[in-house]
Amino acid sequence: MSAELMKRYSMQNCIIVTGGAGFIGSNFVLKWLSSESAKVINVDLLTYAGNAANFDSVRDNPNYEFVRGDIADPKLVADLFRRHEPSAVVHFAAESHVDRSIHSPEDFIRTNVLGTFHLLHAAREYWSKRSESDRQRFRFLHVSTDEVYGSLGSGDPAFSETTAYAPNSPYSASKAGSDHLVRAYHHTFGLPTLITNCSNNYGPRQFPEKLIPLMIIHALNGKPLPVYGDGKNVRDWLYVEDHCEAIRTVLLKGLPGETYNIGGRSEMTNLEVVNTICSILQELRPGSDYHSLITYVKDRPGHDRRYAINCSKIENDLGWRPQESFATGIRKTVRWYLDNMDWVSNITSGAYQQWIAVNYAARG
Repeated sequence: MSAELMKRYSMQNCIIVTGGAGFIGSNFVLKWLSSESAKVINVDLLTYAGNAANFDSVRDNPNYEFVRGDIADPKLVADLFRRHEPSAVVHFAAESHVDRSIHSPEDFIRTNVLGTFHLLHAAREYWSKRSESDRQRFRFLHVSTDEVYGSLGSGDPAFSETTAYAPNSPYSASKAGSDHLVRAYHHTFGLPTLITNCSNNYGPRQFPEKLIPLMIIHALNGKPLPVYGDGKNVRDWLYVEDHCEAIRTVLLKGLPGETYNIGGRSEMTNLEVVNTICSILQELRPGSDYHSLITYVKDRPGHDRRYAINCSKIENDLGWRPQESFATGIRKTVRWYLDNMDWVSNITSGAYQQWIAVNYAARG
């Protein structure tokens, strides 16, 4: 660990990571353990998208401890701070799929809003009783999404940190609410918080309800590749390892109270993404006409047309930049899924298959 990081994390040389068994969280934890000496307390409820098997390689690592628990449980959260005395919290835990928020919005309010509140409350109680030097070192980093900003037209400028919030789904509304709570705890109580808003992530270990792993897995199994509407919705794609390095950078260098947008500078339509995956599979696993599997399905309610991130602030102020282009990142991602089909088989349960049938019915 660098001297600067050692200074930041000298309290107990320990950080709490919430939601660390999910897609982005697990990639962050594994990267952290491979490069830093601070212990990680990984707190995750292990709902459908959490996978404890992601950590088989570090089960015996003395710098890793897993706690199965719910961040909406105030007693559990308070006990985490009391027992571990962390010098930072990295808060990933969230319900995060728009389609699920349409069918079950209450789960999103409970985890994303109430859970974040309990974390903030416990963090403030803990932080307020520390020494002045510890108070200066402590950080609460809240990981959020670009979806809080709403939808863009084709010619609109990309979202910046000063873009007004305009969430359009229960998911993005719940994340906007959590962002506002984090901001309020800094401005009202002085808690040294940081907020990051990222664009669409992709890469290894992503649960296959999301576009890219869903397309890879369906294509390999000869199933239809469901594309919402006309397929021209635009997203900015960020490789997950680039995102994890950005979070580490913000944790180290970010100014308390600030927000940092994180993007991959890779805007593409959903249809372009799906066609790219098909072309890579055609090369790496030939023998099928993957493009012929593309199937247009009824658009989801309130589907935002375009997201785009202006990440100039983190680039200019903190020196972070994405290292992967979409072309290099998507090839790595497809290769990972091809090499880890056992991982896929273990998480695609019957309940997941039922969910796919409900949400991706072909257009009649």
